[in-house]
Amino acid sequence: MVRDELARRRVGDESFRWRGEEVWRVEGFSDAVFAFAITLLVVSLEVPSSFDELFETMRGFFAFAVCFTLLLLVWYEHYKFSRRYGLRDNLTVYLNAALLFLVLFYVYPLKFLFTLLADQLLGFSEEVIESSQVPLLILIYGVGFVALQLVFVMFYWHAYSLRAVLELDAPESSVTREEIQSFLVNVSVGLASIFVAILGGEEASSWAGMLYLLIFPLQMINGRAMRSRMAKSEGEEP
Repeated sequence: MVRDELARRRVGDESFRWRGEEVWRVEGFSDAVFAFAITLLVVSLEVPSSFDELFETMRGFFAFAVCFTLLLLVWYEHYKFSRRYGLRDNLTVYLNAALLFLVLFYVYPLKFLFTLLADQLLGFSEEVIESSQVPLLILIYGVGFVALQLVFVMFYWHAYSLRAVLELDAPESSVTREEIQSFLVNVSVGLASIFVAILGGEEASSWAGMLYLLIFPLQMINGRAMRSRMAKSEGEEP
């Protein structure tokens, strides 16, 4: 299993003391769910029998690559949390179930959205959605995005509330707070996109989608602010 091999090599977060050295059954089940979700993204389950079918399959490559990358990022965040804290209590199990539910439920909306964007970028004119339906599509994607980020907020908030039990040192507590703020930044961007899509309608749909680009500079600012705060607190220690 990939997770076992990465854990054995301690890949991902060497500066954080790992409390979850062993991969437990819920993680194994989660990997199976992620694998199934990726299977649902596959453009075609059959080998093309003609060039036209091959060309049609290749049209979906870009959308598949983007969706695969997004799912991989979610999987990695789940892996990283599991290795850092090693929590196996009931709340962690419930949050894990919510995460897997969202991953499975939003596979098709995710695939539809990025297939639509890829077709537009590549100049394919096939009409698969009316312009009046685009704000609703942005809304559906936004709700799933926000819900997913909130699950990770609760994951890290739960770990932070148990910092004494987990014996988190000052840098580890700071990293945990930074993760909470990082996912809250994503939540804020997702909510802003939802509001723009709802209030702006068709005319503002493109702006609602482009708002997600704000995640990158905002995350850089959040990371620098947290590192500066941690350095300052370390400098003030006697």
